[in-house]
Amino acid sequence: MGDDYRGVTALVTGASKGLGRAYALELARRGARVILLARSEGDLQELAAQIRERHGRPGTGAPDASAAEVIVGDLAAPGGPEQILRELRDRGLTVDLLLNNAGAGSVGPFLGRPLGPQLSSVGLNVSGLLALTHAIGAELVARGSGGIINVSSTAAFQPMPYQASYAATKAFVLSFTEALAEELRATGVHVMAAHPGAIATGFFDGTSATIGPQADPAATVAAHTLDDYARRRAVSYPGRAVNRLLTWPARLLPRTVVARVAGGFNRRLRLHEVVDSA
Repeated sequence: MGDDYRGVTALVTGASKGLGRAYALELARRGARVILLARSEGDLQELAAQIRERHGRPGTGAPDASAAEVIVGDLAAPGGPEQILRELRDRGLTVDLLLNNAGAGSVGPFLGRPLGPQLSSVGLNVSGLLALTHAIGAELVARGSGGIINVSSTAAFQPMPYQASYAATKAFVLSFTEALAEELRATGVHVMAAHPGAIATGFFDGTSATIGPQADPAATVAAHTLDDYARRRAVSYPGRAVNRLLTWPARLLPRTVVARVAGGFNRRLRLHEVVDSA
């Protein structure tokens, strides 16, 4: 496949902003037809129009309405995944590549932060991902082709005090994706986990926490992920090479030591003092 995703229809979750938007733009640049899924209809329609304009019908320059489809839905809401899957069926949209990117996470001391957003992030990062993967994965296996990319994080490899529930959801995605990849190894369906580090997005918007200047650009992370998927790799560490190196101490040191080190790092970032911003 290489740089060429022509003939591939990719469903990108969380496509309205940040890394999801970057994935959608990069897939379209490589020739894929994209299905854009998120809660924000206005942002999705703006992105779809941009993709249709940039990647017009060959030889005409006219916008290609089929280059981008929009589905508005909430994977964390009760019945949300079922509504999304029903709309895919009703509109006759067949997915070749499922890119489970949508994610959210709470930051700050677990007991000092509201419970609702943390439960919602579990619903989105875990339950929503499972529901789409179960339904669309079965279709891919029946056809004997296609693939699934689950976006996890380098946070998946260790407990993260002051990002406790977020890191736990990403640890789930890591374990689940590795197991599913083995189950589907001989089916023709390729399953890959992506583990980016910090990304220059609005992940901490609405809080006093900030993304550091060393964060990778979303476009770079998206391009590296798709390169690795095209090479049929089992795992991707998109972004700076140090991201992969930083996952190794957590595999070798006692877990209590790892948690203490991670907690100290996040305290230096003042995550233990996070408050909501106006």
